[in-house]
Amino acid sequence: MGGDPYVQATAGDNDGTGVPDPYGDRALLTSAMARGYESVPDEERDRLRRYLEAVVAARTAPVHTAVAFNAVYFGYDLGGEGYGGSPLRLDDFPVITFGECAPVLPVGAMVCVATGSDPLYAEIVYREGAHPETGALGDVPAWLSGAPAGAEGPARPGSGAAPRRRELLVPDLHAFGPALSLSPAQHHRLRTRRRWINEDGHLVVDVCYPSGEAAQRDELNAYARHLLTTAREQLLSPVVPVSLAALVGSTDEDGLRAGLAGLLDTVRGVLHSSTALRLWGHYAMTRTSLADCWRDTGPLGGGDLKSLAAAVERAATPARRRYGLAAPLTVYTAVGPRLRAFPGASAQLTGVGYASAVCRANVALADVVQGDSEQGLFENGSRITLDDAFEGGGVWRSRHPGDAEPPGDPLIPAGLGWVSTLPASSEPEAELDPVDLPLTDDASLDTGELLRDDVMEIVWRTPLRLAHLRDGWFPLHPLVVEDLRPSHRAHPTVRLDIDHAGEVLDEKEATQDVTAELGDEAGRLVGITWPRDFFPGLLLELRQLRGDTVIRLVTTLLTERVQVGDRETGHRYDPRVLTREDTPGSDRHGDSAGGLGPRQLVMRTVRRCGLLTLDGHALMDRSVLPSAVYGCRPARSQAAALESAVAELLAERLLQPALGSRDPWGQPHFPARDRELTIPLIGYRPARRRVIRPWGGTEPGGEGLLAVQFVPGHLRRLRPGCSPSDAQRAAFREHCSGLGKADGWELPQGYTFVTEHTRGR
Repeated sequence: MGGDPYVQATAGDNDGTGVPDPYGDRALLTSAMARGYESVPDEERDRLRRYLEAVVAARTAPVHTAVAFNAVYFGYDLGGEGYGGSPLRLDDFPVITFGECAPVLPVGAMVCVATGSDPLYAEIVYREGAHPETGALGDVPAWLSGAPAGAEGPARPGSGAAPRRRELLVPDLHAFGPALSLSPAQHHRLRTRRRWINEDGHLVVDVCYPSGEAAQRDELNAYARHLLTTAREQLLSPVVPVSLAALVGSTDEDGLRAGLAGLLDTVRGVLHSSTALRLWGHYAMTRTSLADCWRDTGPLGGGDLKSLAAAVERAATPARRRYGLAAPLTVYTAVGPRLRAFPGASAQLTGVGYASAVCRANVALADVVQGDSEQGLFENGSRITLDDAFEGGGVWRSRHPGDAEPPGDPLIPAGLGWVSTLPASSEPEAELDPVDLPLTDDASLDTGELLRDDVMEIVWRTPLRLAHLRDGWFPLHPLVVEDLRPSHRAHPTVRLDIDHAGEVLDEKEATQDVTAELGDEAGRLVGITWPRDFFPGLLLELRQLRGDTVIRLVTTLLTERVQVGDRETGHRYDPRVLTREDTPGSDRHGDSAGGLGPRQLVMRTVRRCGLLTLDGHALMDRSVLPSAVYGCRPARSQAAALESAVAELLAERLLQPALGSRDPWGQPHFPARDRELTIPLIGYRPARRRVIRPWGGTEPGGEGLLAVQFVPGHLRRLRPGCSPSDAQRAAFREHCSGLGKADGWELPQGYTFVTEHTRGR
């Protein structure tokens, strides 16, 4: 067989099973998928959907969106090898040594657990709260349902800056194939010792969160952060089917972050669109497996699920009394511990079986609530709602009588248990001052993206933030701090040269002597006089020659000027920062909503609190606008003024109407998703720039794509007896060099490399 094996083996799309393969002839992940679900052509969605449906059917645990991403990105083999059939480097996995407090391990994390003898390779496939105060029958104290991480008791949220929370993690110990799985004897020994895993094969750990904000991240954001930090080597490995860097065409940090968010959104959208799957939150199960469970007459089968639903419905119903009326009663039931009370259930709740049982039970309860009640209100007078989606596998609230409570979506966790322990708030006064809204998206002032680090200089890029403008400072990259600290005192004087592209600066602005504060970990420049034209979001590139005390700061021109909100600029900017921080009431002199009119308050609130897209759009649930502006329910006249302002802004096309949806956890989504409650949105739309794509398109996801598509370089599994050509080996080394490994890598055994190319649709 002569010639290149890529040409020899292109007849099939897969391994003969009829299901696309991540390492098949055509890569499952495409550049369009890095821009999000709505940007993906139907043909590509269908191929990915067929593969993910097969993954969900093959795995014994419900497949979380993060685990589904792992399958397609890291190459999960459906023939029984799992990830063991891919050339993943085990050395890239973070090694976890459990001690007094464990690191954050989101669902999807691939880890090597140091057990003292045999390493334990696992993929975390499920996670829930495991507070010790949960009773044997799943009874939960009211304050625990919906409590923030680190809460110490009723109305006591905890005072620590780094909260702790006890969590139960379910590892899949067979995800990496038979070769990396423990033998039954080894597994039994670990379960018996109960040091690294408990008797059920689960990890019960006290997780230390770096901050309260980190503890509040949703599962996908937490996993994305894990991939971009702890598991970065694994994410950027060149031996994945097709690398994130190749999909976005850059190793730029912002590009990687945006591309990863787009891929996760695509995977989530594909799972939601499948008619063969049923989802509970982010966990996907086949409808066939759910039907089989309802027909099962054994432990945790259909009979037990019906008993669970009936028990939750009757939990707060008072016994019949001859005289007087029963006092109102509220009961909170955690699903996971409650399942253990069923006879014979113990064997079903070991390993990943626990995750399956909990998700099936929650789906059963949701179906009963949606089918047999009116927004959670049953004929017996009880109201049943999901109150906490995380603690104990899900905490359901039973309230009798329930007809006195206002109706709402019973599947959106409200955390009423925790709220009920807080001091009662007074009714709002007739006139309220608008709330000064915090920055709710990426508010940390990071040190930006490193562009160059060699023996000559350090170059990095980061957007200017509102706090920098107000207080006259700017963060230093840690490498610059490391370079300056050994040869200078703690507060050396540094010369800052500012070059504002295309503009002439005042001499005092162009060259400034400022102070460098060199802390133990972070450093910054203080005493900066920012040029008058600088604004939040402006992208700044900074350069320091090693050993020098001069830092050069430059801006970059756009090809054409653009209008963004009230600001016109001809310089490169970060659209997300500009949307969030360059709002009415915010400038270098202050940041306050005081004195703003209704129109400005609406624009400020939508931009500060809305769902933020990668290109700076902000979309907000229209129903929550008044409370977001004023912090609580406003007076009727104020609500009317805001509604009038919204109507004016919509008529002038400064805002746009849209439809979204809200999932059972209260998270809004756009576009609206199937089987979710539809909600009206109002959207802030900044300037849209025309982007030329390699295959002839303009806007991402827009119309006018030509019949040619760009395909990034990717790995392909070879058929038995085939080997890659020397040209493909060299191409792979060059590909690795572009990803940051100067000497390249050798192709893994059994694989070839398909160079980037274009193909017809």
